[in-house]
Amino acid sequence: MIAEPGLDEAAEVLRFDEGRPSVLLTCEHASERLPSPFEWPEGDARLRGTHWAFDLGAADLCRELARELRTTAVLSRFSRLLCDPNRPLDAPDLLRETAEGCAVVLNAAVTEEERRARMELWAGFHAAVDREVRRSPAGTLVSVHTFTPVYEDTQRTVEIGVLFDEEHELALSLTGSFQRDAFLVELNEPYSGKAGLMYSVERHARAHGRRAIEIEVRQDLAVRAAVRRRIIAAVTRCFPS
Repeated sequence: MIAEPGLDEAAEVLRFDEGRPSVLLTCEHASERLPSPFEWPEGDARLRGTHWAFDLGAADLCRELARELRTTAVLSRFSRLLCDPNRPLDAPDLLRETAEGCAVVLNAAVTEEERRARMELWAGFHAAVDREVRRSPAGTLVSVHTFTPVYEDTQRTVEIGVLFDEEHELALSLTGSFQRDAFLVELNEPYSGKAGLMYSVERHARAHGRRAIEIEVRQDLAVRAAVRRRIIAAVTRCFPS
């Protein structure tokens, strides 16, 4: 029997609020954790510790940003392979079926009971974000993600992507701040906010009349503490606490 997960199973909430923070942070792919009773199948051992299971370095960056900006951060506590909180419920890749051209065993034969438990995690994460946005005066929601340096044999040279849909001016401002620290930055790369790929932060921003933007950092950089400090300095210039 799969126990119903509570919000503590779905989301980690960090609060460093002081005064009126200008941003609230989310991190949809923070963890590769599988809450009980889910376990990693032997056939998925190749995916553990990789970008397929979570965004390497994203949780550390999000936590450090929250502390520096004196704000709140909501981080997922389950692997994106269980279900992806950065996808709508009708997305074909909500439960990813293949990775590196091979089947994801975890998702090969999902029962209705298992699906319900996964959807409870998805809903729990979004309930936590919704609750924190309601209590926060922050005018901008910033989603923190990382991306793999090589994807399907394609080398990615961009170091930081600033994703946006409607907030072009804000995206340009943040891009300029990163460029001041000599980062190679591109708008809407390696994914585009205009293609629905910042679903989570856009959903909550629109529901509460806030602005939304997403930061994507290449994972070989995001896992390095010294690089994260440079990233934090650039974000802080754009969003002073």
